[in-house]
Amino acid sequence: MEIQDIDNFLKYYSRIKGRTKALFEYIPEDKIEWTIKEGKFTIGDIIRHLALTERFMYVENIQLKPSLYTGCGEDFAKGYQNTINLYTELNIASNKIISELDRKSLQQKCETPGGHKITIWKLLRAMVEHEIHHRGVLYTYLALLNVKTPPIFGLSSEEVIQHSKKQ
Repeated sequence: MEIQDIDNFLKYYSRIKGRTKALFEYIPEDKIEWTIKEGKFTIGDIIRHLALTERFMYVENIQLKPSLYTGCGEDFAKGYQNTINLYTELNIASNKIISELDRKSLQQKCETPGGHKITIWKLLRAMVEHEIHHRGVLYTYLALLNVKTPPIFGLSSEEVIQHSKKQ
């Protein structure tokens, strides 16, 4: 997918973010800092990581600036509601900056924190993939906590099988 129109991209990205946000409602508030094992991201870390990398890495880079990302611990937002608020507020700030991109700027090259030159539209695509990847991790964490989560597109795998035509 090549991103040529920033308004269409932001509509698409809003739907991606909406599916992630919908999952937050299933996180038990007392499990916001739960992790699979010491040294790994907590649920809160994942949400803060998404918010902070979006705004302070991806969005800085598309402005042709270096990354300002410095981590995702509780010092950025502590507790369930503050973590969710951080995610929402930084996404609003990011979208405002992203909305200023035009067709010409989407074709410019920027530099990633690793020193790689990449076309801005490709970095925006990577930002979407990053969101989806970490949403998958949230689904896994919640499954390990025995939390029933919603199917992403309306039907579970079992329901798709049940509704599929038999050959």
